[in-house]
Amino acid sequence: MNEIRFPLPDVGEGLTEAEIVQWRVAPGDKIALDQVFVEIETAKSLVELPSAFEGVVAELLVDEGSTVDVGTPILVIRADDAAPDASAPAPATVPAAAHPATTAAAPPSGTVASHAPVAAEAGGAVLVGHGSSGHTATRRKRHPSPGGAHEHLAAPPPPAAPAPHGPAVVAAPRPDPGMPVIAKPPIRKLAKDLGVDLSRVTPTGPIGDVTRGDVIRAASQVTVFRNIQTPEWPTDREDRIPVKGVRKAIAQAMVQSAYSAPHVSVFVDVDATRTMEYVKRLKASTDYAGVKVSPLLIMAKAMIWAVRRSPTVNAQWTDDEIIVKHYVNLGIAAATPRGLIVPNVKEAQAMSMLELATAIEQLTLTAREGRTQPAEMQGGTITITNIGVFGMDTGTPILNLGEVGIVALGTIKQKPWVVDGEVRPRFVTTVGASFDHRVVDGDVASRFLADVASIIEEPALLLE
Repeated sequence: MNEIRFPLPDVGEGLTEAEIVQWRVAPGDKIALDQVFVEIETAKSLVELPSAFEGVVAELLVDEGSTVDVGTPILVIRADDAAPDASAPAPATVPAAAHPATTAAAPPSGTVASHAPVAAEAGGAVLVGHGSSGHTATRRKRHPSPGGAHEHLAAPPPPAAPAPHGPAVVAAPRPDPGMPVIAKPPIRKLAKDLGVDLSRVTPTGPIGDVTRGDVIRAASQVTVFRNIQTPEWPTDREDRIPVKGVRKAIAQAMVQSAYSAPHVSVFVDVDATRTMEYVKRLKASTDYAGVKVSPLLIMAKAMIWAVRRSPTVNAQWTDDEIIVKHYVNLGIAAATPRGLIVPNVKEAQAMSMLELATAIEQLTLTAREGRTQPAEMQGGTITITNIGVFGMDTGTPILNLGEVGIVALGTIKQKPWVVDGEVRPRFVTTVGASFDHRVVDGDVASRFLADVASIIEEPALLLE
């Protein structure tokens, strides 16, 4: 048997270090090819690492909670002679769509080089040099078996016929209270983080299992921060929280943005009554069945439309030039239990309303699970932050590093508003925005925000 030392790979562009969050194996355990053996936290997200080798775990070289540099050996495996040849060179090129991650840094002398895990199209772990050449299902289909977790459950009903205007989401009946809840481990962890009791969630999965969307729908935004109940004062006088991982990355980016780009902010109050009516109609449409629709979707569409009319707000400043981008990678600031991150919807300008709604929902769910990959947070061109979900009217957002514009959507609530000379109750919101004044002049900033406000006030303008 060969002894292999597995180094910490670079799972993102330019990663230098990561924290060992949780080991999934222990010394003496057998480990299979592509089996997830450890969960790490980078400066951007949580990542599961699959094994590039088969064999037996000989030693865990790093304790949980420790931060180590890329290339540092973290695991020793005694590999069978029949295991894949670890010294064989990896393919020279890897299809970008299937393998977005980079390979690991060169390991120290005496170790065997490994390859960084990347995500397959089906969501499973694939290793560069060990992955498939095309789309491969990485999860086994679940079948009821004697003695298994499903032996007391009735067979799932036959699939329902699709609706005339799109697929229908058919909720499985709530199992008897005495029956076990069917949910995958990541779903159970998400429910725990959000304070959701799975036994009270109506499942919509094909075999009566609870899905990620079921958990999110059962939880309100504020439960992410445990703000519903007021805890007792801790017995310890102080807490000392290490500055690392996502929090360290947030701090560095905010300081660099705030003190390198001269911010200027503008605000406007908007009658959002027609937006609320439009959202209500979309929710009732069969085309949007099972898709989350909110005023944030209309705001996103408004920003994309306004960028076409004021393209310099969708740019990047360098010391030598201003790069105006004629595409929109729309960043959505997402509050997660691990901190604020800003993944972005790629090529949002080419999406229909339904496609954009689906993309935003998927992006948000992935972010709240802590599974956003580094590539999903790179290349953003302009950002939206929805502070209205916290009941805030407005704010002065700090630019996402590398961008020159960010828009904040405030809470939408009924207020007295003058319409045709009469005071009427209307749904009103405040939209604020910050810009890099080196790139965006005051007149451009004002025109851009006025355009955004005009769409919020009258969404029918999007049809022109």
